[in-house]
Amino acid sequence: MISTHILDTSKGTPAAGVRVVLEKQSASGWVGVSEGMTNSDGRFAFPDSDGEGSFRIHFEIEPYLSGGGEPSFFLNIPISFRIVDGSRKVHIPLLLSPYGLSSYRGS
Repeated sequence: MISTHILDTSKGTPAAGVRVVLEKQSASGWVGVSEGMTNSDGRFAFPDSDGEGSFRIHFEIEPYLSGGGEPSFFLNIPISFRIVDGSRKVHIPLLLSPYGLSSYRGS
């Protein structure tokens, strides 16, 4: 299973209501697997996301960041990663601020 968690480091709060889209690479290109919105704790678990291969999560953060009335610097953040052991849970957190971001393999 693949999950994510978005934290707004400028506010010290979870980023709720952010659309996230999971894709898997196939021989013909990227194919949509699952999508949804982060919950009030900034989390989303992608259903039907088991297996090995190359994946990409699109974090559509422009609406979230521009919600304060200022134009957003970041628009859509894609993070690509490879899973070699499909039996392990994969957690991809995103630490976000208006002009910076960071991600890592969580547990």
